[in-house]
Amino acid sequence: MNEQEFKARTKQLALRVIRLVEQLPQTRITDVIGKQLLRSATSVGANYRAACRAKSTADLIAKLGIVEEEADETLYCLELLIESGLMTAEKLKSLMQEATEILAMTVASIKTLREKYKS
Repeated sequence: MNEQEFKARTKQLALRVIRLVEQLPQTRITDVIGKQLLRSATSVGANYRAACRAKSTADLIAKLGIVEEEADETLYCLELLIESGLMTAEKLKSLMQEATEILAMTVASIKTLREKYKS
């Protein structure tokens, strides 16, 4: 997957989360979880864009580390929505799969870069 395709995927993740948060029932709990989910999911794409402008391999690894953390936090928030009974696992299945794939690709990229950086 190239840089532009990954940028598109991370943006789509953010847009899907925006639509999801808009559908959440209006409660104090969903307000807190929804805001955190929105922040983390939109941060995935924003930080990936920043990583694409990294000035060095070390900078790239550091910025991808933020992408990793935000993607993982997005998954955590989605898990909370399911495990609290606010959303069904079925409704969030494809969104969780996409976040998991983005996380896995980011981790793999970091691992590859670290190996190259050691050389």
